[in-house]
Amino acid sequence: MIDAIRNAIILPDLRRKIVFTLMILIVYRAAAHIPVPGVNADALRQFLETGQTGGQVIVQFLNLLSGGALVNFSIMAMGVYPYITASIIMQLLNPLVPQLRELAKEGEQGRNKLTLYTYLMTVPLAILQAYGQAIFMQNTVPGMMPDFGFSVNFLTTLAILSTLTGGTMIAVWMGELITEQGIGNGLSIIIFGGIVAEMPAQIGGFVSRQEWGNLVLFTFITVFTITVIAVVQEGQRRIPVQYGKRVRGTKVYGGQSTHIPLRVNSAGMIPLIFAQSIMIFPSAVASYFVAANPEGFAHNVALGVVQWFSPDPSAFPYWIMYFIMVVGFTYFYTDVIFKQQHLADNLQRQGGFIPGLRPGKRTEAYLNSVVQRITFAGALMLGFVAVLPWLVNIIPGVSQSATQTQTLLITSTGLLIVVGVVLDTVRQLEAQLLMRHYEGFIT
Repeated sequence: MIDAIRNAIILPDLRRKIVFTLMILIVYRAAAHIPVPGVNADALRQFLETGQTGGQVIVQFLNLLSGGALVNFSIMAMGVYPYITASIIMQLLNPLVPQLRELAKEGEQGRNKLTLYTYLMTVPLAILQAYGQAIFMQNTVPGMMPDFGFSVNFLTTLAILSTLTGGTMIAVWMGELITEQGIGNGLSIIIFGGIVAEMPAQIGGFVSRQEWGNLVLFTFITVFTITVIAVVQEGQRRIPVQYGKRVRGTKVYGGQSTHIPLRVNSAGMIPLIFAQSIMIFPSAVASYFVAANPEGFAHNVALGVVQWFSPDPSAFPYWIMYFIMVVGFTYFYTDVIFKQQHLADNLQRQGGFIPGLRPGKRTEAYLNSVVQRITFAGALMLGFVAVLPWLVNIIPGVSQSATQTQTLLITSTGLLIVVGVVLDTVRQLEAQLLMRHYEGFIT
């Protein structure tokens, strides 16, 4: 490992890529501290310390998606999430729209057009999210945006929306620069940098409260969870594939054996984002009814919804529903992504077959059944990671502070991002070292 790191630093090309990636991250983190004009950042910080639990949960979730830039409501407050949303929409539309399906089959030119469509979709999505996020923050955090609203102050509102949208597009551009000239997936590394940047503050919180036992416990849980995630993320089922021999003139082509690696968890963190977005929606809506109706039947019903859909350690229905939704979304998203790959058709077109199975429908049914079985382990892992804060807080003797409930050392969704980004970056460094005939990280 030490030799591999030394080789990566010594090689000029790899050193340039690593330095470039670090410089872009520094620029992004610096931009994450530039506040949006017309926003009272002190009101937001005070709310995060003393606000209601339901509002804090939503704000912390949005802060995770922005890579830690929402705490100051900076120009990067939305991060790259509008682009991720646009990418997910394009992935879901590919099997449904024939024109998009044809573009996906046209190779690099088709992929470039799909990428362009994704960029074009990102702009209106960023504007809509900026407006919705600003309205939510204005209603949730008192005094944070006193001049927001086209009927209140048109120019200030336009400046806020333009700044947030521009910040998103700049973040996407930075991510693309890292992908092209740096190491790893740029968008993922930007989110990774924001998550890791929050760790010193979390550790400092435990130290300032002198909760040494909880710090050791949560460190152990974090390391154990990272190990489980890494094992499952790297787990795969290898399906053997045989290619038939073809004779062209005096030469024989094909006949080799290979395999199809089917990943145990091919959905990544997407199911957690889907499930958490849906789970926090009833609480967000009900909180408005609680404030609008100080007493009465509507107040009691809304208060019950807030309590049931808040990630409080005692609100076990929330965590059970969260677990079920994560498992369900894992199967749904995996099925959508797997069908887009058309593995059975591609094998038949290339003259490949799975030994003992007829190409075509039989092969497709077999691959679908294997994916369904191995996805069960991946779905359980994602469900375990999702409910990890609740499992930790039911441990006897653990302090029931809101900070620990929500963050541990890194949020459960953040752990998935961190492990996935690190593994992907290490694989890319490994490939770069092997291309230059150096021994890699994995031996």
